[in-house]
Amino acid sequence: MYVAHLRLRDFRNYPRLDVDFSPGFHLLLGDNAQGKTNLLEAIYLLATLRSFRGASSEQLVRHGQRWYFVGCNLVGPARHDIKLFWSATQRKLTLDGQDVRRLADYLGTLRAVVFCSEDLQLVKGPASRRRRFMDLLLSQTQPTYLPTLQRYMRAVRARNALLKHAIVDEAALDGFTNEVVRAGNEIMKQRRNLAPKLGEMLRLAYRNMSGAPEELRTIYKPSVDGDLAVALAQSRQRERVQRITLFGPHRDDLVLLLDDKPASVYASEGQKRTIALAMKMAQTEYVTALTGSPPILLIDDVMGELDNKRRAGFLPLLELARKSGGQVFLTCTAENWPHDLALDLTRWRVQNGRLSKVG
Repeated sequence: MYVAHLRLRDFRNYPRLDVDFSPGFHLLLGDNAQGKTNLLEAIYLLATLRSFRGASSEQLVRHGQRWYFVGCNLVGPARHDIKLFWSATQRKLTLDGQDVRRLADYLGTLRAVVFCSEDLQLVKGPASRRRRFMDLLLSQTQPTYLPTLQRYMRAVRARNALLKHAIVDEAALDGFTNEVVRAGNEIMKQRRNLAPKLGEMLRLAYRNMSGAPEELRTIYKPSVDGDLAVALAQSRQRERVQRITLFGPHRDDLVLLLDDKPASVYASEGQKRTIALAMKMAQTEYVTALTGSPPILLIDDVMGELDNKRRAGFLPLLELARKSGGQVFLTCTAENWPHDLALDLTRWRVQNGRLSKVG
């Protein structure tokens, strides 16, 4: 899978961009604030419909403009034309000329994994970061997961709205509770199936990168140990006081343990960085194993922060992408580490929202 052509209009600092890309490795060189990360963000946006930097749609519009457009020609098992337009009054996503009505029909068309400084929040941040990590991975690989998750979140929001009323409609609350239980049980089932497979890949990725004797383990920790329906029934009075749904997959976590201690507390900054990179490596391996081809890799100026040992542990992932004809985009301010890769790179100079091939 690779992006053969990328089109940007008034996206971030790009007034207009039309560029062709081949499979393989693309090195984006340039000073800070020139648009390197913005280009990766555009590709990731087409893959997931969200910014990996947490930016709102309004923030993606070029300064002084009112809308943005991002589109690409994607080559994989099939060829696709993807177009995404956003303005304050209109939002439109099309796939091969047809409007996308359901996100579940779209997600997984373009698969991408990003490596960036924000990945540290997977280790240091709240449980919501790790839930989102699981949800994205399952949404891109399991067709039924996203519709189930959407049903669940709608039921939770409706249930929370009822709990905020001074007088609660018991019949309506029971109805939404039943939907929370049905969808919630299916979500927890799929997360439980994912956790051990992903955990083993993560453990090996961390070991290969760190070269250290410590052991990394992951534990899927649902918010309820037993039956979800029973937990919600028993917490009904507390929920009325706190006016919120207290149990369910929206409060689950993927616990990271380094030598059986919480990594968020006991791991050093270097260990946390390695764990975050290992999580993305495991994500890539999991998607590749299920789909037969690696996702597009977007590596945003993080490899220069690694020492030689950890960098060497990262190289097999890039070698896998090379052998399978995949596509990798790497950004850096100076060409200091790609020589270690011993790979053919297409070099691009990024300057003030413009892209030009080097050499």
